[in-house]
Amino acid sequence: MNISKEIGLAARWIRSAQHVTAFSGAGISVESGIPPFRGEGGLWNQYDPTFIYIDKFLQSPLESWKLIKEVFYDFFGKAKPNPAHITLAKMEQQGLLHAVITQNIDNLHQEAGSRTVYEFHGNTRNLICLHCERIYPVKDFDLKDLPPLCKDCKTVLKPDFVFFGEPIPEPARSLSNEEAYKADLFIVIGTTGEVMPAAMIPRVARWNGAKIIEINPEPSLYTPSVTDLFLQGKAGEIMPQIGELLQKG
Repeated sequence: MNISKEIGLAARWIRSAQHVTAFSGAGISVESGIPPFRGEGGLWNQYDPTFIYIDKFLQSPLESWKLIKEVFYDFFGKAKPNPAHITLAKMEQQGLLHAVITQNIDNLHQEAGSRTVYEFHGNTRNLICLHCERIYPVKDFDLKDLPPLCKDCKTVLKPDFVFFGEPIPEPARSLSNEEAYKADLFIVIGTTGEVMPAAMIPRVARWNGAKIIEINPEPSLYTPSVTDLFLQGKAGEIMPQIGELLQKG
């Protein structure tokens, strides 16, 4: 089957499904200029990831914050949604997509217009106080003055995403798992299937009878045994083609 026929089949599956969920990983944001964490060109080839280990952060918050600002705010903050993000948002507006589960912390799904987004690993747009648990929008702070401090208890604030050694936040964890049980179609985009426990969600969906459409430049751990329809290529090129077919009805 050639790619155009596969894209047509994907659109038919989406139209006929009762509950469609998208599951996105770092690959969807690569086309927005955000590098993946792992693999060739990945951030962990340029930075030692220990600066976002929770123990390291608690021991040396200023040292960690200098790299956090450089990587997640100075660099990531310049990224904009690409056509894959925008197509998913349009699908939700059309009633064709129930939710997006994302492993990403870059806020690009929301910027594209998606409303029901379960951030499995948290996000960069908020800061949290680990002492009193107050949450602040990061825009309320000038990150030239590090580390940012809680206005109530003066404790160092932490970005509200999951550091190594931290649990998956609620309610994102529970809501994401609910999607794996409810959905009859999962669209897996830009993820290798390596990062646990997030990588289990499409597998659980498949075990519960959902069809799995996978969009990735290269085969992933999902491709041989979880995926029903593999669309090989860039999400920013394939998703708009699916979107056009869905608009035609």
